Amino acid sequence: MAAAMPLALLVLLLLGPRGWCLAEPPRDSLREELVITPLPSGDVAATFQFRTRWDSELQREGVSHYRLFPKALGQLISKYSLRELHLSFTQGFWRTRYWGPPFLQAPSGAELWVWFQDTVTDVDKSWKELSNVLSGIFCASLNFIDSTNTVTPTASFKPLGLANDTDHYFLRYAVLPREVVCTENLTPWKKLLPCSSKAGLSVLLKADRLFHTSYHSQAVHIRPVCRNARCTSISWELRQTLSVVFDAFITGQGKKDWSLFRMFSRTLTEPCPLASESRVYVDITNYNQDNETLEVNPPPTTTYQDIILGTRKTYAIYDLLDTAMINNSRNLNIQLKWKRPPENGYIHYQPAQDRLQPHLLEMLIQLPANSVTKVSIQFERALLKWTEYTPDPNHGFYVSPSVLSALVPSVVAAKPVDWEESPLFNSLFPVSDGSNYFVRLYTEPLLVNLPTPDFSMPYNVICLTCTVVAVCYGSFYNLLTRTFHIEEPRTGGLAKRLANLIRRARGVPPL
Repeated sequence: MAAAMPLALLVLLLLGPRGWCLAEPPRDSLREELVITPLPSGDVAATFQFRTRWDSELQREGVSHYRLFPKALGQLISKYSLRELHLSFTQGFWRTRYWGPPFLQAPSGAELWVWFQDTVTDVDKSWKELSNVLSGIFCASLNFIDSTNTVTPTASFKPLGLANDTDHYFLRYAVLPREVVCTENLTPWKKLLPCSSKAGLSVLLKADRLFHTSYHSQAVHIRPVCRNARCTSISWELRQTLSVVFDAFITGQGKKDWSLFRMFSRTLTEPCPLASESRVYVDITNYNQDNETLEVNPPPTTTYQDIILGTRKTYAIYDLLDTAMINNSRNLNIQLKWKRPPENGYIHYQPAQDRLQPHLLEMLIQLPANSVTKVSIQFERALLKWTEYTPDPNHGFYVSPSVLSALVPSVVAAKPVDWEESPLFNSLFPVSDGSNYFVRLYTEPLLVNLPTPDFSMPYNVICLTCTVVAVCYGSFYNLLTRTFHIEEPRTGGLAKRLANLIRRARGVPPL
């Protein structure tokens, strides 16, 4: 026991002072932001951004310990000598006409563009290997990227970070427009976050809500940035962004009032303990639409104004690191409400439910004279159940005619006529006043050709199946229900006795 004491004391002396001397402030940081923007169409856009900054030169330093920066991406930067990497997965298309300009634009499908360091000798080989590795990390079909869909732009896709030169030989760009974005791509994307989806803004990243939207885009951007004002050393910045657009008619049940719980079916309870900044920005700019004003609950502690995409914007700021905000509410559920709802609706739309109710679309518009107005509706073709097809499905399916109800200005003022003198015309053309008259018009039914299966195959299958069942079942039923009897031999009648007498007389054995 006495011999063990000096050894234990020696270990404490060695570990204690060295641990104190090596205690350094962390060289990496995490910032997370969420921007909620009510769109002019009544929809709501939510943009997440998680920024991880690491004060390390991965190209020169032998890094073996990772704290906040994902190790999988850090090893990619070192192994393939990457200068920048930009990867996005997008489902849908951003409709600038109705939603305004986007914060982050990306094409539908998968997009990948990479800048390599000038030390790379074989760029095509590194590009092919990198796409295969990223395919495994994000569970995507990036391994289909090859020379047939890879280009080297010379004017577009300039470096977004530090760049000493712009030799486009080290740039590769590819797009897979048919790539389908699903939860298999979202799950590894969330695992790259320091808090995953356990705390902070990432708790709102619920797959069944994010993919039930009109637009979904997630991206990963890696670039070098300056560590100080003189840019004597560099740091690596990882930006993980996710943008979604919630449909006002589908997700919001046709209402313009929103909340975090309605959008994500979750609320904020605590910030990510590893984040140095965790904020929610809500666009409270007055759009001057029908003189309505947006308000948010709970009231924000601070606001922020800036010119975003050429327009002055005002944002309400909710700081999750403010303990008073979380402790007071216990459950931060930001709500967006309009103080003055419009007197007359923009559009009344009731989405259909499969096999329960049809679509209903009503629009109140004012048409100028000598004008042409076109209304188009996008739809997707789908296969019905085989029992839901009409007897002549190849003829097509009819869509009910549209109804146009209008008050048309009268050219000539109507005379007050007694109902008893001209009951027919007054009943056919009722007029409330002489300034206008009411008209209801109907359009033609629309014939739509939908995908139709080959009904001869089911007919042949049914006939063959019925024949086989009838033969097999008939034979089996006959065997189960038939009764077998053993018939005893009879002694015979008068004819047999006479035959035996004759045979006996001839000396032949009897029957």
